[in-house]
Amino acid sequence: MSDIRLTLDGSPRVVPAGQTTAQIFADAGIDAVVVRANEEILHDLDWVPEDGDALESVPINSPEGLAVLRHSSAHVLAQAVQELFPDAKLGIGPPITNGFYYDFGVEVPFTPDDLEQLEKRMADIIAEGQTFHRRVVTDDDARDELAAEPYKLELIGLKGSGAGDAAEGADVEVGAGELTIYDNRRPDGSLAWKDLCRGPHLPSTAMIPAVKLMRSAAAYWRGSEKNPQLQRIYGTAWPSEAELQGHLELLAEAEKRDHRRLGAELDLFSFPDEIGSGLVVFHPKGGVVKRVMEDYVRQRHIDEGFHYVGSPHITKQGLFETSGHLPYYADTMFPPMEMEGSSYYLKAMNCPMHNLIFRSRGRSYRELPMRLFEFGTVYRYEKSGVVHGLTRVRGLTQDDSHSYCTPEQAPEEIKHLLNFVLSLLKDFGLDDFYLELSTRDPDSDKFIGSDEEWATATAILEQVATASGLSLVLDPGGAAFYGPKISVQARDAIGRTWQMSTIQYDFNQPARFGLEYQGDDGQRHQPVMIHSAKFGSIERFFGVLLEHYAGAFPPWLAPVQVMGIPIRSENIDYLHRVAERLRGEGVRAEVDESDDRMQKKILHAQQQKVPFMFVAGPRDVEAGAVSMRYRNGIERRGVPVDEAIQEVARNIASRQIDPDALNPDELVDPESLER
Repeated sequence: MSDIRLTLDGSPRVVPAGQTTAQIFADAGIDAVVVRANEEILHDLDWVPEDGDALESVPINSPEGLAVLRHSSAHVLAQAVQELFPDAKLGIGPPITNGFYYDFGVEVPFTPDDLEQLEKRMADIIAEGQTFHRRVVTDDDARDELAAEPYKLELIGLKGSGAGDAAEGADVEVGAGELTIYDNRRPDGSLAWKDLCRGPHLPSTAMIPAVKLMRSAAAYWRGSEKNPQLQRIYGTAWPSEAELQGHLELLAEAEKRDHRRLGAELDLFSFPDEIGSGLVVFHPKGGVVKRVMEDYVRQRHIDEGFHYVGSPHITKQGLFETSGHLPYYADTMFPPMEMEGSSYYLKAMNCPMHNLIFRSRGRSYRELPMRLFEFGTVYRYEKSGVVHGLTRVRGLTQDDSHSYCTPEQAPEEIKHLLNFVLSLLKDFGLDDFYLELSTRDPDSDKFIGSDEEWATATAILEQVATASGLSLVLDPGGAAFYGPKISVQARDAIGRTWQMSTIQYDFNQPARFGLEYQGDDGQRHQPVMIHSAKFGSIERFFGVLLEHYAGAFPPWLAPVQVMGIPIRSENIDYLHRVAERLRGEGVRAEVDESDDRMQKKILHAQQQKVPFMFVAGPRDVEAGAVSMRYRNGIERRGVPVDEAIQEVARNIASRQIDPDALNPDELVDPESLER
């Protein structure tokens, strides 16, 4: 048998012709689940390379390896479903972040008991060590083999190439190119199950170390409400049982921090059905937090050289045609209203109106960079299935700014904005970042502008991002239609990543609006426009902070900063006088006048995550003191009132991030305070 020459993980290697990748990896002592060939295509390990191929091993704990593990787990789930529910029809089953799902056409929704039985059957399939085998088939053969699967038949009929599993809403393209079916075979070689799929997959089900089914939900076929409603089962799979347990613990912690639950428990906000999906009302306590956030970021913008402006909530249709948002974003805008012979839209973005402010009179280069900022409330028609508490709403307020500058000023202005963003996020306790650079897809027609303009804008953003010293991740095709952007990705207290602020380079809107300034040469020039939102939106940032702190905001943000707790009813007036002095220092203080016992009042204040409690009894009144109790249960008795007020005021003024706020302890039993 002749030999062939390969490159294996960057090193040259000579192997016998006809060997599978699995054999090549085994001989080299490499653990992998699939192989990447020639920097492009992923293949199963039974693939046979040819002379000159460059092979790259893909381990199970890599992003692509995890996707293969989870995709294979989805197939095991589908096999288990069809074994226990023979009438179930197959939809699609892709890997997703941290897991997978599979959609099924069934008459009756799945129950928790069903998921338990399915998980047991999956364990049997995994233990059996069934192998995945790829077959290339013709369209007609696939139709014959999958005649009982209406959704798979629909996929075969779609124009495109090579897929059977795609994420919800994506174009699932099969039939015009190479069409493949994967067989699951038992150790004796008999067929156990099969599915239309582009792969790749693990060599064997035995290589699925840890899997768990999470929940079921309704989902429209291919993400369209015009299609039948299927039942979707979600699961998660990991390279080890320890990693699975770690993920489940993280989910449990995330559930405790869910901002929707905390918003109700702490009486911060709600989403009344009478108003509509995705539209929030802030209650008095939530209004306090929102106002503190707004006041702080407004002043920071002014300090950074921004001019505060305002714009209306609706506008004529022509404005969004000029900006280019129609038709690009029409699907996410609310339908127009007809008034006085004109069509009006609810504002979906603030930049077109800021352009009109810039254009309202002649501008000189001496005014640049010109920085405009407002809290602009915008409205976007998100589908009901993606609306999620404060983090995905239909009405949102952006701390939106636009910098107009010369092309030469653009790099320094972007650097200024990035530093501003990072410092502002740190002020609120978020200090673990990386950056994402979103660029255009050259094969898409949704982007406007010349290749040269895009190249220049992208290079400037990349240069500034790299100089920041933060990790930079590329997001090909993720740019807005009018220019590339940098997104600041922040990790919260339990390691989850949130997209926060964005900085976007726009050379298109200035041209579309005819924006000009007079240069030092006396000629008219077109400015560069840079979009940035520091919070992103106030609502989303509020939700992220609420989960980051598990509701225990640092004292400067807490809606109630001090709660006065009388031991006896006759001590109430004393605490009211103390609270009045606190309010004179700008501290948000209240007194619990309820008929509850002192211990229950303390427990309630702990549950409401109040940073400081001032407890007072007869001896405290006589001494002009209070017992200072902190959120974590520590108590200092007999603290003079002046000293207690000064300590609270200093803490609030420093805006320090209370470590207890990030990782709040379990509530301390207040019965220990019995006097």
